[in-house]
Amino acid sequence: MANSPTPPAPDDLLKLGNQLCFPFYAVSRQLTKAYQPYLQALGLTYPQYLVLLLLWEHERLTVKELGERLLLDSGTLTPLLKRMEQQQWLSRRRDPRDERSVVISLLPGGRALEAQACHIPAQMLAKVGLTLTELDALRTQLTHILTRLT
Repeated sequence: MANSPTPPAPDDLLKLGNQLCFPFYAVSRQLTKAYQPYLQALGLTYPQYLVLLLLWEHERLTVKELGERLLLDSGTLTPLLKRMEQQQWLSRRRDPRDERSVVISLLPGGRALEAQACHIPAQMLAKVGLTLTELDALRTQLTHILTRLT
């Protein structure tokens, strides 16, 4: 019979080093910070980069679809999208088939940023020191956890 791990003492449960949340929080902050120099060179914020990643892949999405994929509500997305529209990276239009829906479409200015950003994933991969296999395994685990939480 295999030995099961000894459960932590009650006073150990609230130690920062024993929390699941802290490494996620710290890695998220540090990873976003590591992206900053690359994105600043393009005039982008990290949330704008995420929106553009989706639009480079799909060309057009509704605000609702963007929100679902980025786990952001429309109250957070709307000001972000307005600023991106002012930069002429995307357009926002009411869907003629459903006036309640707003369609976000990539404009040539947003498409031009794709070529300038194509080096970022490789530079970030090198920065964190992961192989493609390790990255894929980590992404799979994180996606599995995210799926359970949402």
